[in-house]
Amino acid sequence: MKKILLILLLLVIGFAIYWFKFKDKGQDSGPKQEALKVSKHSEGFNKSIDTMLTAYFDMHDAFVDADTAKAKAACKNLIALADSVKLDELKTDTASVYEAGAMQMKDIVTNAQSLLQQKDITEMRQDFRMVGENIYPLLKTIHYEGKTLYWQNCPMAFGEDKGANSISNTKKGVNP
Repeated sequence: MKKILLILLLLVIGFAIYWFKFKDKGQDSGPKQEALKVSKHSEGFNKSIDTMLTAYFDMHDAFVDADTAKAKAACKNLIALADSVKLDELKTDTASVYEAGAMQMKDIVTNAQSLLQQKDITEMRQDFRMVGENIYPLLKTIHYEGKTLYWQNCPMAFGEDKGANSISNTKKGVNP
């Protein structure tokens, strides 16, 4: 009797293995479906943010090269692009999101305008730091949907114990 039960158990296990391993082998299920990407914002909104970020990264690169003329040119571009960001789209969200985004955008522009007034590169870098310090929470407030960005820290950007943060579009940190 034990032999018969053992044989039946082995047959059931064998059938189960066959069923789960080979049941779909003969069928072509076609290409796998990919999940749809759901965007909270319009393409125009996302593009306006990405374009503004490109100007920020141009400023970043200019400071890496210590080129104040390029930094100021990129800063002027950032101000113009910040003014053209389609923040009105946030009004369909909650009022507080729109108001917070508008206030952060105003702070970005204010710090960028301050940068344009500076003659000393260290002071310009301080204002650039503040521009990034205002862009970062804006991106969090609006739930930025673009490419991956990195919040990088340089612990001695302005000397001992005077660090600074900046946004980067690469993992490798290059301090402005």
